[in-house]
Amino acid sequence: MSEKLQKVLARVGLGSRRYMEEVIAAGRVSVNGQVAQVGERIEPGDELRIDGRKVQFQIEDEIRRRVLIYYKPEGEICSRNDPESRPTVFDHLPPIANDRWVMVGRLDINSTGLLLFTNDGELANRLMHPSNEIEREYAVRVMGEVMPQLKNNMTNGVVLDDGPAKFESFSEIGGEGINRWYQVVVKEGRNREVRRIFESQGLKVSRLLRTRYGTVILPRELRTGRWMELDKTYIDNLTKAVELKPRQGTGLFGMAKRRTERMQDKPMAARRGGSFLRQQRRDSETEESNNHQNDRRDSQQTINQYGQNRTENRADQRNERSENRFNKARSGGNNYNNDRADNRGNSFNNNRSENRYGSQQNRNRSDDRYTNDRRDYSNRQERSEQPEKKKPFVVNKGFKKF
Repeated sequence: MSEKLQKVLARVGLGSRRYMEEVIAAGRVSVNGQVAQVGERIEPGDELRIDGRKVQFQIEDEIRRRVLIYYKPEGEICSRNDPESRPTVFDHLPPIANDRWVMVGRLDINSTGLLLFTNDGELANRLMHPSNEIEREYAVRVMGEVMPQLKNNMTNGVVLDDGPAKFESFSEIGGEGINRWYQVVVKEGRNREVRRIFESQGLKVSRLLRTRYGTVILPRELRTGRWMELDKTYIDNLTKAVELKPRQGTGLFGMAKRRTERMQDKPMAARRGGSFLRQQRRDSETEESNNHQNDRRDSQQTINQYGQNRTENRADQRNERSENRFNKARSGGNNYNNDRADNRGNSFNNNRSENRYGSQQNRNRSDDRYTNDRRDYSNRQERSEQPEKKKPFVVNKGFKKF
């Protein structure tokens, strides 16, 4: 069975179908030694080369159909590559040999929940196409109560920028206070469609969680940031919903089957997402703290400058006062010097007389002390020469005989 060349190259993972068409048109692809043309078909056993290098391929019907379910956390984007280096949903998926994972549907960076990945491009295309009307179910947390009139508006249809949209079903599932949880179902996958329908009625969505895509329901044992591979029964139900025939060999075998059974019995711990958003919050907090520190530094510099100015003013005032005193002293002339000399002479004579008088008093005091000391010594000598009198023996009244 043959297949289009650009489709085979895209499935191998060399690029999108449109990019592969450009590569083929540039003459870089050859089949059995001949330069290939856009739209050419290839069969099993043909030799396929791109830029002279041989490419291993399989016809799509011969490839085992695989489907993964992934619990997307907040903060990851639905893209293979991001110029801002944000984490993507493809970072934690298992590698697949000689093939690539195709994402079914998208979720914005702030939304969480169920994502499907498959290696069958046709299955992914049919699951996403609006003509097949595959249901997507969401659990939505809304700030504020949804009145009956608003509910009717959203279920009957509202007009958005890209056309009319509506909820196929709308029901309340719980919540207290200002935050209420609702369950809604849509049959399209337009960009931020659920959020925009609520915003058209003046309501703000604070959290969005996808719980079902088609016939696949987000299992309870699957934790945030983890993936699980579907078995044959679930894959066949998906292909039946989009009118695709099942393939032989589809399903889990060996280690893959044991891993899924083990996860059902003992779920893996949730993996925290949102690292990019948390880093943005930390960067903003760091910037605010740096601005606050700069403001404090500027205010401290202002205070230091003010203190330095005050110190300089005080020093200038002291210098001015000293200069005034010096000028005043100089203006006094000889009278100032004579008065100063007289004061020095009088104070010298007075101090000299006081020292003499003080020295005379000190001599008298020393004589008195010498006389008193001799008198005390003679009294002690007389007491030592007299015999010591013994005290009479007295029995203590409290003494007890044994």
